[in-house]
Amino acid sequence: MKLILTQEVTGLGAPGDVVEVKDGYARNYLMPRALATPWTKGGEKQVSAIRRARTARELATREDAQRVAATLQAKPVTLTAKAGKSGRLFGAVTPADVALAVSAAGGPALDKRKVELPQPIKATGDYTVKVRLHADVQASLKLQVVAG
Repeated sequence: MKLILTQEVTGLGAPGDVVEVKDGYARNYLMPRALATPWTKGGEKQVSAIRRARTARELATREDAQRVAATLQAKPVTLTAKAGKSGRLFGAVTPADVALAVSAAGGPALDKRKVELPQPIKATGDYTVKVRLHADVQASLKLQVVAG
């Protein structure tokens, strides 16, 4: 199925890209979450409008993203979570939890969709988390999970 992406999808593309995906992935994941719309002949105008808006935003946000990346890499962020005696968490740390911990520590407000966890965090300890701030800028955030 041919789709036009309306938001960035990791591993697939950026807004305005025309992609070919399997029907089930399009119907069950991308379209219900408003990440993509079906491609039509009239959709070419929509693609060009999305690309123009994206290029205008990218020029202004690249410098901002580099500044934010420098602040994120400067100091580690501590996240307090409920844990058992052995250090195993009750549940798991989500990207939304990481975004809230960064803003609570005085850092910039992050979109939870831009935070990428390497694997599910289910124990206390030190972790490195990637944050996609821009198409060209990624930051490595040092996350310390402690029992609370």
